[in-house]
Amino acid sequence: MTITSLPGSTAPAAGPIITEPGVYEMTNEQYHVDPVPGGSLSSSGARRLLAPGCPALFDYERRHQRTPRPQFDIGQAAHLLVLGSGPELVIVDAADWRTKAAQTERAAAREAGAVPVLRHEFEQLQAMAEAIRRHPVAGALFNPAYGRPEQSLFWQDTAARVWRRARLDWLPNPGGGRLIVPDYKTTVSAATDAIERSVHSYGYHQQAAWYLDAVRALGLADDSAVFVFVFQEKTAPYLVRVVQLSASAMRIGRHLNRKAISTYAECTAADRWPGYSDDIDVISLPAWAENKHLQEMQ
Repeated sequence: MTITSLPGSTAPAAGPIITEPGVYEMTNEQYHVDPVPGGSLSSSGARRLLAPGCPALFDYERRHQRTPRPQFDIGQAAHLLVLGSGPELVIVDAADWRTKAAQTERAAAREAGAVPVLRHEFEQLQAMAEAIRRHPVAGALFNPAYGRPEQSLFWQDTAARVWRRARLDWLPNPGGGRLIVPDYKTTVSAATDAIERSVHSYGYHQQAAWYLDAVRALGLADDSAVFVFVFQEKTAPYLVRVVQLSASAMRIGRHLNRKAISTYAECTAADRWPGYSDDIDVISLPAWAENKHLQEMQ
């Protein structure tokens, strides 16, 4: 078995301590441990605070290191090849992960903070990156001459008086007209209905509104700035689709973000992070199941 390492971002283990709003260079790990004394709220954290999550889950997860999940390896590796920044890749020359040797190398790579991929997966990732570069819109959005990957933004929310943070996949250089902030997502399908489901399921409308708040709060863009998602399918021919969310989706995202920020401020002030409920709740069957049975009973 042959192991090949491809370098990703390099940075010192100890990251900066953030006490002033701004744009900072740091690794993904340094960002996720939250370098703001007293804590700050990220977009993913805001989504975890609200149903189907709850404050108790948010508080637990921010205090405990997240376990790497194999299903996210391809997405992380794709970010490195497309954006040019990310964790080190370790390429394992094995057909799959079923052998003991391959599993040992995968565990060693993760222990070192790298992302393990099989050789055929790496070839797939190279083809995905090339498809992005060929796309007339996505290729321009991620052109290294006009922006920087993996930028961490920190600012204070004036309404709730709490710190907020965002880690942008790509921060365009200012001064080139209206700022278009792109975010890269790998997906099974980039068809319209599949993207709509993903936006709802993963709260991408909240992410879009959150990241626009970040660039505007730091004076990097005015109200004309837009946020777009670059979705790419993970199977050949690796189709690419660039989408901007509707005005109504953005309004809903901002509303949910404000609700999460208020929840975070209240929980932080009281140092109390409640679970789903402290009461006895009445729970129904799913609406579709309840309607089915009620019709049968008539």
